[in-house]
Amino acid sequence: MWPALEPILPKVEKPARYIGCEGGAQQPVHGDGRVAWLLTYPDTYEIGLPNQGLQILYEILNERDDAVAERAYAPWTDLEAQLRAHDLPLFSVDNHFPASMFDLLAFNLSAELTYTNLLNLVDLAGVPVRCADRTAEHPFVVIGGHCTYNPEPLADFVDLVVLGDGEEVIGEITEVIHAWKASGGPTSGAVDSREGVLRQLSRVEGVYVPSLYEAEFDGEHLRSITPRFSDVPERVEKRTVADLADWPYPKNQLTPLTEVVHDRLNVEVFRGCTRGCRFCQAGMITRPVRERPAEQVRTMIQKGLERTGYDEVALTSLSTADFSGIKDVVTETMDDPANRDQVSVSLPSLRVDAFGVDIAAELNRGRRSGLTFAPEAGTWRMRQVINKLIREEDLYEAVEGAYSQGWRRVKLYFLTGLPTETDEDTLGIANLGRNCVEIGKKYHKSASVTVSVGGFVPKPFTPFQWFGQNTVAELQRKIYLLRDDVKRSHGVQMKWHDPKATLIEGICSRGDRRLGPVIEDVWRAGGVFQEWSEHFDQDKWTDAMARHGLSPDWYAHRHRTEDEVLPWDHLSAGLHKDFLWQDWRDALAEVGLEDCRWTPCYDCGACTGYGIEHIVASATPPAGGSQGTGQDLTTGGEVPVVLGSKPVGAGT
Repeated sequence: MWPALEPILPKVEKPARYIGCEGGAQQPVHGDGRVAWLLTYPDTYEIGLPNQGLQILYEILNERDDAVAERAYAPWTDLEAQLRAHDLPLFSVDNHFPASMFDLLAFNLSAELTYTNLLNLVDLAGVPVRCADRTAEHPFVVIGGHCTYNPEPLADFVDLVVLGDGEEVIGEITEVIHAWKASGGPTSGAVDSREGVLRQLSRVEGVYVPSLYEAEFDGEHLRSITPRFSDVPERVEKRTVADLADWPYPKNQLTPLTEVVHDRLNVEVFRGCTRGCRFCQAGMITRPVRERPAEQVRTMIQKGLERTGYDEVALTSLSTADFSGIKDVVTETMDDPANRDQVSVSLPSLRVDAFGVDIAAELNRGRRSGLTFAPEAGTWRMRQVINKLIREEDLYEAVEGAYSQGWRRVKLYFLTGLPTETDEDTLGIANLGRNCVEIGKKYHKSASVTVSVGGFVPKPFTPFQWFGQNTVAELQRKIYLLRDDVKRSHGVQMKWHDPKATLIEGICSRGDRRLGPVIEDVWRAGGVFQEWSEHFDQDKWTDAMARHGLSPDWYAHRHRTEDEVLPWDHLSAGLHKDFLWQDWRDALAEVGLEDCRWTPCYDCGACTGYGIEHIVASATPPAGGSQGTGQDLTTGGEVPVVLGSKPVGAGT
């Protein structure tokens, strides 16, 4: 398609988004029966390019003899208008091939507000938006990522859903599609041929095929979701990669030609989290903990820096300071003669009670940017409810360690609208911010703190999945209450997430199949890039729900009961539902649970269900932690980072 695209690109903003040619980019050779994947991120290039999940699968697939993989990103509205005006489809940025050339269109879904972008990209690819309208000649539409733990709102539009880690399952999907192609299946054009291969794919562990299941409702409530065929599993288990050492990817990280978010070398140090924060879906669904060997981390850092030319490396995980070898890895990276005084190390997710002066001193040897800590709630009572057992002294010690080592600004991340939250809890956020500024001013007159506040959205497979989230009006009231209090605080700035977007995210997060027509209506009304503040439109969503007789209040604001069938009950993240229910009851009773990495097993199901234990390189808790019992145990500070995501209100 390049001859047709090239004349268009000077007419659009940021044409470098669409040309490919990055360091590490590949030009796969199609043909010879190879299964062709178009790995697509349903947001702009600068948001999607750094996504590690997409880059990992890109490399793994292109190493196979029976597969090729290319990449695509959501074209911004200016290019989309040009493509539609010139009757041009979605294309890959590697070879600039049309999407129709590929066997599978695979989407990474990390935010619910990208759902309309997914429909838009499928349509732009020239593929029928609804599964029921596709034949064997059309590509399969595949989704993966954290949002797929409740894929029911997208059931009408996606052929395959991948639960869990993708490294192994993509090979098994490829083998099924390869055999089908070899048998001539795609050339038949028959719907039954397509359904036959979908039934084969449904037997691959970790693959869910929504069209093979029937949803029954009893009035407003879901009664059941059951297989339509006897050879389709009643319950779909997630895939878990047992040993990250077997998957040292990406080996050749993409280095862009234009500005992107997280423009640095990213090295994943472990997956999973056992801190047990009750609001955090990422920490629940990625259990058990699997650490990458420290020596492999060091190798990936050094080779990656040499290959990419980056001068910053980010060690990524849900709680990087929990990595048992963190101090040694940082020290050795900074001590390397090739890196000294030229390379900085960042820890995007910091656990407050594990961040001390020693780590601050090591990070201080590189370039300093801001540090982000996530207390999540403003009072100790509230942190017991959410199981983020950080005491004020933990936060103040971490902040002092940062300021004493030269940092001048710190960002604190909080949630509002949490279960049982009171105005005292809300105002506690401002108090923590003020106290942190006072600590900073002992070292720097210009010390500042940015308080970032997001509205809480209950997520599937967390103890809070039964909670009715706060209304837009209540979230706005709490934000304005906090904003007015922060105005009195010199050195404290405040940012917040749009409560209207929080409502729509909540509806999609715990919705069922009846939301499919709503999502389609919003898309057909022009509702794309809903995760961007300048394009978000709540009215499009509420109007569409009204047309289909659905209540936002019913989906978002009501509490669920223990016996209610949830739209994701036929899927498994490895967690026992009764464990989550008990944890919900413990939250209401303000009872915290210690990190199970250092205590007897709580039988959540994550380890026992998959036959693997937590994999750590140390037999003792990391610095700052505690192995004993009692209320002085401190936990948590992890930020559930999804690389490449962009919240409403974050600007462009």
